[in-house]
Amino acid sequence: ASLERLMDEALVIALTHGRSAMTMSDVAEAKMLVELGVTEVSVYTPEEKVRVATHEAGHATVAYFVGQSRQLDVLSIVKRRDSLGLLQHSDTEERFTQTQDELDALLQIAMGGLVAEEHWFEHVSTGPAGDLAAATSIGAQMIGACGMGESLISVAAAGDGPLSGGLIDKVLGDKAARAELDALLLSSREIARQIVADHTDVVEALRDALLERDELVGTEISDVIEARLVEVTTPR
Repeated sequence: ASLERLMDEALVIALTHGRSAMTMSDVAEAKMLVELGVTEVSVYTPEEKVRVATHEAGHATVAYFVGQSRQLDVLSIVKRRDSLGLLQHSDTEERFTQTQDELDALLQIAMGGLVAEEHWFEHVSTGPAGDLAAATSIGAQMIGACGMGESLISVAAAGDGPLSGGLIDKVLGDKAARAELDALLLSSREIARQIVADHTDVVEALRDALLERDELVGTEISDVIEARLVEVTTPR
């Protein structure tokens, strides 16, 4: 039933654009419609549009260089619900567990937008708020439940039973765990900051592509990145 709904939405999108057959771009747009809601018609100020594009390009750049087990699905500056833009990425294969390296990569990707704003603008905006919330949740799981910190004590086990709720509150309420979480997030930001500093040309290429097209899907993202990398390494 879910697949049928997805295909129906993709066909409607294709027909709306005057085509008699749907493409993978239509399927990707339908997937976002189902998962994230209807696209909102929003007009950014010129400065805001550049900031949002830079923010999302920062996420994608970090994801390309650290997310070896991830594929880049959609990069967008189209507003959907509370999101001004997004990088949608997924596992390259179905997985039921994640390694510490993979979770570290997710934290670094989450910091990509923040460090891009730091690099190109004088002040960071409210844009990274959702990214920091997601990173805090992942980090709390790593430190408080998965034994990926200095201590093997699981704060998630405290309470009424194994892995009881309120993990983030428990980690933040434990002085040692909170300090570890803070250090983990700061370290992730530094790694993301270095990647963005080393690849400003890639961020700018993605930013410019977003400003021109609003949305990149699938290989369109990696095509922009790889074309820019070839330009940088090709002797003149």
